[in-house]
Amino acid sequence: MPFSLRVVSAAIAFSIGASAVEKRGAATLGDVCTTAYAKASLPAHGFFPGITIDPVSVQTSIVTKAAVTSEWFPASVVDYCNVTFAYKHDGLTGDRVQVTYWVPAPDRFQNRYVSTGGGGLAINSGKGFIPTGIIVGAVSGLTDGGFGSFSNQADSVFLLSNGTVNWQATHMFGYQAHHELATLGAEFARNLFNVSKVFSYYQGCSEGGREGWSQLQRFADQFDGAAIGAPAFRFSQLQVSHLTPSVVEQTLGYFPPPCELEKIVNLTIAACDGLDGRLDGVVARSDLCKLHFNISSTIGAPYSCAATGTGGGFGRPGARKPRQFPFPAPSPAQNGTVTAQAVAVAQTILNGLHDSQGRLAYLAPQPAAGFSDARTTFDAAANKWRPSINGLGGEWVARYLQLRDTSVLGSLDGVTYDTLKAWMVQGQNAYADTLQTTYPDLAPLRAAGAKVVQVHGEADDGIPAGSSVHYYEAVRAVMFPDLPFNASTAVLDDFYRLYIVPGGAHCGPNRAQPAGGWPQTTLQTVIEWVEEGVAPDTLNSTSAGGIDAICRWPLRPLWSANGTKLDCVYDQKSIDTWKYKFDAYNLPLY
Repeated sequence: MPFSLRVVSAAIAFSIGASAVEKRGAATLGDVCTTAYAKASLPAHGFFPGITIDPVSVQTSIVTKAAVTSEWFPASVVDYCNVTFAYKHDGLTGDRVQVTYWVPAPDRFQNRYVSTGGGGLAINSGKGFIPTGIIVGAVSGLTDGGFGSFSNQADSVFLLSNGTVNWQATHMFGYQAHHELATLGAEFARNLFNVSKVFSYYQGCSEGGREGWSQLQRFADQFDGAAIGAPAFRFSQLQVSHLTPSVVEQTLGYFPPPCELEKIVNLTIAACDGLDGRLDGVVARSDLCKLHFNISSTIGAPYSCAATGTGGGFGRPGARKPRQFPFPAPSPAQNGTVTAQAVAVAQTILNGLHDSQGRLAYLAPQPAAGFSDARTTFDAAANKWRPSINGLGGEWVARYLQLRDTSVLGSLDGVTYDTLKAWMVQGQNAYADTLQTTYPDLAPLRAAGAKVVQVHGEADDGIPAGSSVHYYEAVRAVMFPDLPFNASTAVLDDFYRLYIVPGGAHCGPNRAQPAGGWPQTTLQTVIEWVEEGVAPDTLNSTSAGGIDAICRWPLRPLWSANGTKLDCVYDQKSIDTWKYKFDAYNLPLY
């Protein structure tokens, strides 16, 4: 169940020793960026029940002329004060949580606070997202979750020992740490600048997107707005699904060279490019690709790839590259023609995971997305290609389900489609209240007046774009069951909008479809919606190929007038291809 908790300070202006005159006198970054000033601005003791801030831990430093760049904010040069402090949860021995807040100069502060999230199994993205706060005139924060340092990931503290879960760390990773980060951060911003109101926002992608929704689903009035990308909904299903392609290869008895699958992807892009009415190297209508393209047509096509060193694998712009995504081993030169066996592997993956009774257990990436989870490794000694177990999926099973203190799942011997479904159900049941993050009743969020813009790359091969569509549609169906489709979508549009980015990859632009670009100013769009009431019809893209508008779901892009005019159209047959009935489960999978 979601719940709302807004902690109100008895001394909202400031807390420890600084007078209102001193606060109003802070005119420069140097005035704000002193340890004494930061200590004086800490939330008062008792502001957040159960938390005690350590004033001795406060550290400050000024950073000037820092060049920052990302797909999630415009390239900028920023000045800021870096403030770090620690707190503990009362009654927990040895507990210590560290938070960092970047603070803008007083003349740049726009009465805003921004929380930022992580990726993979990391609860923060280092410097990947936090600069966005300075760019929009906000105090911007990240947390270490209490994991020992800002570089430690959740898996490093998940087990106390083999078989024993550290539930405090699990709850911190699931939702608690970000609730504390945002609640303390907004109050800290109010105290620093002696204001009674700050607008509070969130930005994150992938695991960071899940972290954002962990807050929106539970703490309806915590954020005024959120910019979320490719959220890791249905955490157990998602992590296990990273193993599905390898089990498909094992089941079908064929392990295609990476170049062969890459050829299938490139031919899919070429065949489906023009289905949106324009040839630009971008598959903007993967739904029409599903309806009209048969990948069997790729059989016999020649492929050739030079020998490679390490590299590849999907990552997430702005997030540190966790060890769950190891670079593949060097590959020899690959030459041949696309085989019927490779097409069977690709098609089975694209069909989604089905159990032995043919029931759907989970979805797959859209056509024209890559097959990174299906990547094989060359065994030079045996002179053959072998499966490469996805690190994130493997660790999920080994550590989070089998409760073994290891990040490696040794093999997939004996693993079937039914095994994968059973693992999905096991994790769903074990972490329903912490990591699954699928609660669909957002009535409290709507009542609080919050605004959410969610984006997802259409060619995301790490978290399928259909995952975001399925959650959006679950929210619509649960909240407005008695309204027709169009009417319920219109009501949902009042506070929650979803945009599928043509050709987009995981949390950023796609090297295979570069003309698709990415909506770089999504947070600014959310701010405009919240503070000025300007609801976004479409999103702007950084594309250099002319895709200057990204349609909001359920509308789909279609070029007219010889590829010069982009329309967002309603196409029921296309929409239906995005809808899934997960009949492998007895209960709804939101």
